[in-house]
Amino acid sequence: MTGANPEFRRASGSIGAYVEGVDVVDVLNSETVFTQVYKGLLEYEVLFFEEQEIAPQSLEDFAGLFGTPLGHGAYDIVEGTDHVQILESTEQNPSKIEVWHSDMTFMRSPPTFTMLHSQVVPGFGGDTMWASARAAYESLSPEMRNLFDELEAEHDFRQGFKESLAEPGGKERLKSALENYPIVSHQVVLQHPEIDKRSLFVNALFTSRIRHLTDLESGRLLKFLFEHIVTEEFTVRLRWKKGTLAIWDNRSTQHKPVNDFFPQHRLMYRATVV
Repeated sequence: MTGANPEFRRASGSIGAYVEGVDVVDVLNSETVFTQVYKGLLEYEVLFFEEQEIAPQSLEDFAGLFGTPLGHGAYDIVEGTDHVQILESTEQNPSKIEVWHSDMTFMRSPPTFTMLHSQVVPGFGGDTMWASARAAYESLSPEMRNLFDELEAEHDFRQGFKESLAEPGGKERLKSALENYPIVSHQVVLQHPEIDKRSLFVNALFTSRIRHLTDLESGRLLKFLFEHIVTEEFTVRLRWKKGTLAIWDNRSTQHKPVNDFFPQHRLMYRATVV
């Protein structure tokens, strides 16, 4: 498709678009196409490319266009790559994460973009949903925006991986991650570094409390924010097909796997960048 221009077909009213007219190879081979896709990503927050038959190394190269790829202490790496992670759910080892979240916010500098490339999709179920924390912030009253603009929240690796840590040998397997990721703080409202937009930056998986508030105050405000961000009007839902590639802006979105496909097999390759 070299020489084509990408077109963006909205996937929902608030977030998400399907990319048509170009594929991942075009993005890799054309700086012009990459620039257009990048602008589309900042606008729509999550983009979907369908029918992408690319090798894991090409996924890593694609990720490298958007930033510096990084690994994850809790996931295995695809052979022949340095940073492409394996996300797999089987009957013997089903997926454990069912909570809305932004990726790796327990890091001091969380990933900017994440991408998933479907390898094995179940015959039914297994969708992924995304929510626009930008649209959620913009829908708040000025008074509520002013309140949250001034707050900081703590993010904790241990909270997000408590099930894995509770497994036999879990603490030993995740020892390096436990040492590398102490509790960190981020602003509750994130000013996007590339565009003049703000978004709510808390999530139910990793955000443990709002600093300088009582436990009661923190708990009630976080409950409101967690529920508000994932209000249906701010979301989009993707039905995976083999070869679909999704890429999203981790700074302004949350996502959630829908674990309604047990005991079927689901296999994804993931790349994250900073």
